[in-house]
Amino acid sequence: MVLVIATAGLVYELAMAAVASYVLGDSVRQYSLVIGLYLSALGLGAWLSRFVTRRLEETFVDVELAAALVGGLSAPGLFLAFSLGGAFELVLYSMVVVVGALVGLELPLLMRILEGELELKELLARALGADYVGALAGSIGFSLVLVPAFGLARSTVVCGLLNGAVALASTWLLDPAHRARVIGARLRAIAILAVLGAALAGGSDLVRAAESRRLDATLLESRETPYQRITLLDRRGTIELHLNGHLQFSSLDEHRYHEALVHPAVGAAERRARVLVGGGGDGLAVREILAWPEVREVVLVDLDPEVTRLARAHPRLRGLNRGALDDPRVRVLNLDAMRFFAEDDGVWDVIVLDFPDPSSYAVGKLFSTRFYATVRERLAATGALVVQSTSPFLARRTFWCVVETLEAVGFTTRPYHAFVPSFGEWGFVLARLGPFPEPSALPPAPLRFLEPGTLRGLFHFADDMARVPAGVNRLDNQRLVGLYLSEWSRFL
Repeated sequence: MVLVIATAGLVYELAMAAVASYVLGDSVRQYSLVIGLYLSALGLGAWLSRFVTRRLEETFVDVELAAALVGGLSAPGLFLAFSLGGAFELVLYSMVVVVGALVGLELPLLMRILEGELELKELLARALGADYVGALAGSIGFSLVLVPAFGLARSTVVCGLLNGAVALASTWLLDPAHRARVIGARLRAIAILAVLGAALAGGSDLVRAAESRRLDATLLESRETPYQRITLLDRRGTIELHLNGHLQFSSLDEHRYHEALVHPAVGAAERRARVLVGGGGDGLAVREILAWPEVREVVLVDLDPEVTRLARAHPRLRGLNRGALDDPRVRVLNLDAMRFFAEDDGVWDVIVLDFPDPSSYAVGKLFSTRFYATVRERLAATGALVVQSTSPFLARRTFWCVVETLEAVGFTTRPYHAFVPSFGEWGFVLARLGPFPEPSALPPAPLRFLEPGTLRGLFHFADDMARVPAGVNRLDNQRLVGLYLSEWSRFL
């Protein structure tokens, strides 16, 4: 019983922290706040247990049922709160306190119920031992079993069902002489198990429906992975991909972004046979790379296999990327990019880094001097690198911090930008291992956005986007993440 309580409690805590990091970014901050607040709430619950002086068994059952209901619905509830908009953080931290206090109540009450059956030292040893083993089981099971099998939202529901089952079993601790109380407790347990069962069966559909309604679009696909929430939408004939609620591209104007990302770098390289792409699991950057007839090999390294699977399997997305990921010249690797670059011994003519914005330390490491030094070792002497670098207008210091960081490891840079209506002015940094002219080459196939005059204009910066001192992003300081969160907080 204690084992189940501890396992479920830890899963609730980890799931709420994970949802917070999904939708708010800055994973270190979110995990720190959620875990710290949850542990404090455990103490609050333990302190409140002293005021329970009668009907211990019945109170324990009700607390267990409340923990099962609130904890079990915590992750889908938070996703629903985010989909509907409003005070997400207030909902998040309130839920953390409530769940933590309920879980904190459980163990002291159970120990008081059992204190007449065991010596104190034996009771403490068994209860605390089972509690710590349960914590280990929860931490391992959450990442290795629950999330892969059920997704993040339904993982807490599964644990809620376990909590509810324990509560139902605990009704046999109640005094059979009070038949009405026993029947009432069992009916409450059955009702809550039914609610959680319904949430397991259809809760994800409710979240998806709310998400679709909030975004005023038709939901084509929605998946939860260990890394993120993936949503593919149709908005009046336009396809949109959202990761954790944040727009990644719109088919209305993605050609502007991907042509600007890829072609200056491929055109600046003296050879174009081998191309490496970091991120870009939607296949749209690869589509542009394959427009160059000299390309013989493309390796795409993207962490989340569900993104690349969706890019290959969904007919709308596959039509947009023109089946690029199944081209015989393309190889897809679902790996952490930092690990890949550290272990790969290849030399690449062009490297395209299309990672998400550095809103968390997990992503910020891919914009650090440590990472760029490794990338430098993989780039051919006459090769070219390009880095997606957020908006030089909306996040000016963030953009120039990426430039300074690349220069700090020995790259010569040529920053540039393009207007993408879905995002506004968007920035990129082109880099080589020595001085080089602005690129002028374009692929032979006609493009929708870039032509020689447009290409030249990308490298001009108006005064309100011109270079400013921003500092260097190192792995041990993650300066870039702080800049990004500070600058973008004015607009999000």
